[in-house]
Amino acid sequence: MQTSPAAALPSLHEASRALWLATLSLMAAFMQTQAPAHRCLMARRIARNFDTLGEQECFSQDCRQRFARLGTRWHRRADSLQGRGPGTFFARVQRTLGLR
Repeated sequence: MQTSPAAALPSLHEASRALWLATLSLMAAFMQTQAPAHRCLMARRIARNFDTLGEQECFSQDCRQRFARLGTRWHRRADSLQGRGPGTFFARVQRTLGLR
């Protein structure tokens, strides 16, 4: 049994809304988690969720742009938790000393 694209649209909208709510829950859990490895994994999952949400046409263009910015921010946060990117200790020392 196949559903028409028009009938699938409400289901897609509901699934996207559920993903948005799950992402908010993950963000709250991230703030309460102290284990660095768990925080890194959660940040990666949050970033991927925002990437997925940014591709969903059931949200407005403005909303999708906001999801894209949030996804970028969470990817950077995950990179810094993993010791990569501009948030690493060495990069902070360089900025503090004016070497960057």
